[in-house]
Amino acid sequence: MEFRTKLTVSPSDRAITHNSRLLTVGSCFANEVGQKLADNKFQVLVNPFGTIFNPLSLFELLEKSFSGEPLRTMPVERDGLFFHYGLHSRYFAESPETINRLVQRQMQHTADFLRTPADSDKWLIITLGTAWIYELADSGVPVANCHKMPANNFCKRLLQTKEIIDNFEKMLIILPKNCRVILTVSPVRHIKDTLPLNAVSKSVLRLAVHQITERFPQTDYFPAYELLLDDLRDYRFYAADMLHPSEQAVDYIFDKFASTYFRTPTLQLMQRWQKIRQGLAHRPLHANSNAHRRFLEQLLRKLVEIALHLDVGKEMTELQARLKTL
Repeated sequence: MEFRTKLTVSPSDRAITHNSRLLTVGSCFANEVGQKLADNKFQVLVNPFGTIFNPLSLFELLEKSFSGEPLRTMPVERDGLFFHYGLHSRYFAESPETINRLVQRQMQHTADFLRTPADSDKWLIITLGTAWIYELADSGVPVANCHKMPANNFCKRLLQTKEIIDNFEKMLIILPKNCRVILTVSPVRHIKDTLPLNAVSKSVLRLAVHQITERFPQTDYFPAYELLLDDLRDYRFYAADMLHPSEQAVDYIFDKFASTYFRTPTLQLMQRWQKIRQGLAHRPLHANSNAHRRFLEQLLRKLVEIALHLDVGKEMTELQARLKTL
């Protein structure tokens, strides 16, 4: 007897390898997936603009990064610091000129990462968080973050699916030609919008993504949203705030992602690296013993072997330094 409905995700017709270039952007769930990829030594750039929840701001950031055009949004001052309406609040500076340069640097870095090397396969992983959008009241320009400015500076409204699709297409046509896009809808719940309106928001996003993947062959949908809400479907798979997925849920979703986009050689390489990573994290009771030296020397040999496939230069340098102290 089955007490849950398991969601089976079919393997993709294209595979991600450690030679792929991966960019994750969007809501905080993009951070979770991106960090998992980074922990497994994939070539990944994780949320370079910070957490961006709404599709229009996110697609504009990507589009302008590749076109080199400036964003429509601008800096804003709060408590003597300058933020930018186009980026997350983790980016700030002491002058509008400095924050503008920081924005341009992040956009240029993002474009350069996905453009080079020209012949490598590229993957853009987008996690959409909400269809509710805040626009500047005086101009109607969408903002990625309100930066705790007065509420009467903004108008809030629900995006339409056509707006999302049209803005996605503008972004898509300027991406590198060998870039495949994976779209997900974040399973994180936005209760500030109320649970009923959060459901409306997620349904708009899900419909828009479905129509995008039907229309553009270089796009996929990965069902992170359904894996948490329909497959796991239990509050024990949420963190203490009851809004974000728990660590166990993130592991489960990433395992599903791996089985969808990784092939056997990549999975085996990940397993080898995780064993080495565990060894590097080991802290012995007797750090100056001969047994521990032999353990570290064996670990160094494994790093040398796996260095043919993964970038482990930093770990090798650190391990060699540890050996010199013994």
